[in-house]
Amino acid sequence: MIIQSLLDTDLYKFTMMQVVLHQYPAAQVEYRFRCRTPGVDLAPLVGRIREELDHLCSLRFADDELAYLRSLRFIDSDFVDFLGLFHLNAKYVTVKPSDDAAGEIEIIISGPWLHTIMFEVPLLAIVNELYFRSVHPDLSMDEGRARLRAKIALLRDTPGFGKVRIADYGTRRRFSRAWHEEALGIMASEWGTQLAGTSNVWFAMRKGLVPIGSMAHEYLQAFQSLGPRLRDSQTAALEAWAREYRGDLGIALSDVYGLDAFLRDFDMYFCKLFDGARHDSGDPFTWGDRVLAHYETNRVDPRTKTLVFSDGLTIPRVMELYRHFEGRCNLSFGVGTNLTNDVGPDALNIVIKMTRCNGQPVAKLSDSPGKSMCDDPEYIAYLRRVFDLPASHV
Repeated sequence: MIIQSLLDTDLYKFTMMQVVLHQYPAAQVEYRFRCRTPGVDLAPLVGRIREELDHLCSLRFADDELAYLRSLRFIDSDFVDFLGLFHLNAKYVTVKPSDDAAGEIEIIISGPWLHTIMFEVPLLAIVNELYFRSVHPDLSMDEGRARLRAKIALLRDTPGFGKVRIADYGTRRRFSRAWHEEALGIMASEWGTQLAGTSNVWFAMRKGLVPIGSMAHEYLQAFQSLGPRLRDSQTAALEAWAREYRGDLGIALSDVYGLDAFLRDFDMYFCKLFDGARHDSGDPFTWGDRVLAHYETNRVDPRTKTLVFSDGLTIPRVMELYRHFEGRCNLSFGVGTNLTNDVGPDALNIVIKMTRCNGQPVAKLSDSPGKSMCDDPEYIAYLRRVFDLPASHV
């Protein structure tokens, strides 16, 4: 089976889940799957996805995995105790062929946030691996190895880039679990300290790498329902994070309502409290320049802060960004699909996004067209009015 451990997911699922346990254990949510790649026939995979889902729900955290989580400075002991009793339940997940479009599938996750938050990443990894097994069952990995080593050599051997640090963010869209593990081994061996770590907790534990992550879009989206009022939802989410981690894990995600709205809310208090911000949509150069200027306006030295870039990065793109921002701030780069699913065939663009919290719609108003996902156009229009955003933010 594809998923062999509940740790085989991204660290930010655990860090968000701890906040949910401590502060919002009664929240009810819904997530939906979407394949953004046109013309992909996933319907024949429904039965195998269900089999993999049943296996996923049979897994429990092992004692050594719990001990590893307990060793992380930001994970609380009571949360680990909870995880010792935790398992995923398939009753919260519906997987079926789409009623609306031939070849498409519906995956709907609905239930308590605390008990559904862990489905997203392994389910995406399952769908992705099953698809590539079905269309490329005998693919040689030689092309993937050659491409990966070329990327490693480009960064490692080009003068002036020795201080660049890359983190693996590729779990959800990896070609396969086996290739993900092999690729990480190659990166660790050939990049050395240039590999900052991995978002995948299982591989971090097994390979002695640093686990990396803080918050995802779903966390800030949920506060559209959980917060005191919609206009203050982003501020409420950042304050709840600060209550939980007291200055640790201080990278704020900046694009749930677009950069303009983020900078309006990210005042001097948050500028000083959080270690930096993460870019995940829109032009990264414009984004970075504006964030650094915002720090200066709020009398914070940008050189003490970190910009994290994670939107569809390639190694040449990383190098362009590093060249532009070097010396102006601390830099971190999370590279996903381009490291774990660049083996020959085109990668799929698949996502699972939160669409409702406590019965009401939630949405992300992206800085990149096509990255938003909401089943209620009236709610999108309402969000735009509340946050004073142009119609292009959809």
